Amino acid sequence: MAESGMPESSESRSGGPGNFDGACVVVTGGGTGIGRGTALEFARQGAATVIVTGRRKERLAEVAAEHPAIRAVAADVTTESGADAVADAVRASGGRLDVLVHNAGIFRFSPLSGLDVAVARDVLDTNVLGPALLTARLLPLLAAPGGSIVLVSSRGGHNPGPTSSLYGASKAAVHSFTRSWAAELAPQGIRVNAVAPGFVRTEAYAANGLGPQEVEGLFAGVAHTIPLGRVADVADVVPWITRLAEPASALVTGQILTLDGGLDVSGG
Repeated sequence: MAESGMPESSESRSGGPGNFDGACVVVTGGGTGIGRGTALEFARQGAATVIVTGRRKERLAEVAAEHPAIRAVAADVTTESGADAVADAVRASGGRLDVLVHNAGIFRFSPLSGLDVAVARDVLDTNVLGPALLTARLLPLLAAPGGSIVLVSSRGGHNPGPTSSLYGASKAAVHSFTRSWAAELAPQGIRVNAVAPGFVRTEAYAANGLGPQEVEGLFAGVAHTIPLGRVADVADVVPWITRLAEPASALVTGQILTLDGGLDVSGG
């Protein structure tokens, strides 16, 4: 079954406690997978408030129960009311946002023949409209200077596979957000970066109807094409999100970091 949390070894591969002392952080899609791991890592590194958002209230509550700094806000940030609810939560936590992590996203197969309009809208709303709308709502609260936005994109944004053109297009938009917002917000001292993972063990595959054995079969097959020989775990991605957000990366903006075990350079 796809992993939804961070292995115990992740702590030794992440930044130390105190990197985000007193910070307010928002993590979208914070109930599972990369979002859950990211929220827990920011809390471990000293964030005073980590607001996790998503559509599944129960999953968010489970994450919030894991650390006292984490606060769950069930909200659909593709809607104005959902984005406003997250902004209200930031105001209730002091009104200053230090880090915004756009992790919420969905993958759906989308063969061109028989295109499903409802699926297309869901992918584009979640992966494109949501980050844009929420960023616009939270921008007045984002620390300036010093604020940081990190987007979780995908290798598919620059190298999409067959039957995933909609997902690839949505992640190409995230790449565009990263570059454009970095230039737009630099005069305010706000940095914008992205991570672009390849295959990662999360619940995304099960959400597309693949059973546990099918997921493991997929990963086993893919691993042979990856130069480093394996697909990523959540713990391979989370440290790079916090590193891009931390004050030590103060000169890094507009960057998209591919985390795919060398698949791109192999021509895969």
